[in-house]
Amino acid sequence: MDDRKLKILSAVVDEYIVTGEPVGSKAIMEHVKASSATIRNEMAELEKQGYLEQPHTSAGRVPTYKGYRLYVDRLMQQHPLSDEEKRRLDAMLPEDYLTERDLVEHASLALAELTRCATVVANSTPKFSLISKVEVIPTGKRMYVILMITSNGEIKNKVCRLEFDLTHEQLEFFDNFVRENLNGVPLSELSDAYVEKLSEAMGTYMMTLSPLVSELIKMSKEVGEDIMVNGKSNLLTYKDFNQSEIITFLDDQSELKKFIDQTFSGLNIMFSPEKDGFVIHNSSIITAPFSKDGRMAGALGLIGPMRIDYAKFIPYLEYFTQRISDMISDGPGDDADTKKKLTERGE
Repeated sequence: MDDRKLKILSAVVDEYIVTGEPVGSKAIMEHVKASSATIRNEMAELEKQGYLEQPHTSAGRVPTYKGYRLYVDRLMQQHPLSDEEKRRLDAMLPEDYLTERDLVEHASLALAELTRCATVVANSTPKFSLISKVEVIPTGKRMYVILMITSNGEIKNKVCRLEFDLTHEQLEFFDNFVRENLNGVPLSELSDAYVEKLSEAMGTYMMTLSPLVSELIKMSKEVGEDIMVNGKSNLLTYKDFNQSEIITFLDDQSELKKFIDQTFSGLNIMFSPEKDGFVIHNSSIITAPFSKDGRMAGALGLIGPMRIDYAKFIPYLEYFTQRISDMISDGPGDDADTKKKLTERGE
C-alpha cells in the first residue's frame, strides 16, 4: 500500500466518522492533492483490497472493519489532551470515594457521558485482594452476622444461622483463629485444600465453628471478578445498530467476559466482525487496563459503533485508566475509615 492510498483511506475514515454518510472523491480532494479521477481509481483499488466498500451504485465509499483496523493500527493521529481537558476530566472523578468500585463506576459514567457510548468495567481487583478483617457479630438466638473487609475496600456481610448458640470462649477462639490464619491471605488462595487445612487446624472447635468458615469462603467467592455496563441507553441512539441486537446484549452481557482477558496486555481495540459470537454487529470495543500497586486490577472500556471517534476517545479512556491506577494505588483510606463511612451512608 503506497502513501497516497494510505492518505485516502485515512481521509475516508475521518470523514465517515464525522458524517456517517458514504464518502465521495470530492470530499477527499480537501485532504489529498490529486484529481477527482485519480482519487476514484485509488478508492476503487482500496475497495478491491477489502479496505472500503460501496453501499450502493454511484454512492461514495465507507470503511470496512479491515479498513478500520489499518486506520487504528497505523494511520490514526490521536488528539493529545490539553491541560484544560485534563482538569475537566479530573473534575468528573470524586476526590473522596468510599471504595475502589465507587471510583471506577464514577469514571465509567463520566466516560459514557463524554463519548455517548456504553462503557464496560471489568473489575479483577478481587483476584488480588487480601482479607483485611473478619468479624462475627451475634444478632439473635443462634443468629450471627459475618463481616468481611478486603484490602480493596470491599465489604461483604452474610447472616449465618447455627444449630446452637456460641459461647464467649468459642467466639474469642474464632476471632484469634481468623486473625492468625486468614488476615492477609489473598482471596485467590482460598482453595478447597486450604479450607480443609483450616478445618483441621481448628481441632476440637471444628464441629462448632466450621459452618462460619464455610460461609466465609462462600463470601470470598462472591467477591470475584464482575462486569458492569453503564450508558446502555446510548447504544439505542445509533442508527448503525440493529435494535433487537442491542436488546439481546442488554439482557445478557456474559459474552463480554471472554474479551476482557486480552485487555491486560494493554490498550485493545476489537471489531465485532473479528469476534465470532458478539451479538452487536458493526460495533467496536475499546478497552484499557488499570492497575493497583503495579498489578493489574481491572479494565475500563467503550462499546460503540465502528465509526466512533477513536482519535478523540482513546485519550479519554487512557487518561481515566491512568488516574484510576494512581488513585487506587494511593488508597481511599484505611478499613476502619471505609467501614465508618459506609455505616453512615446506611450500607
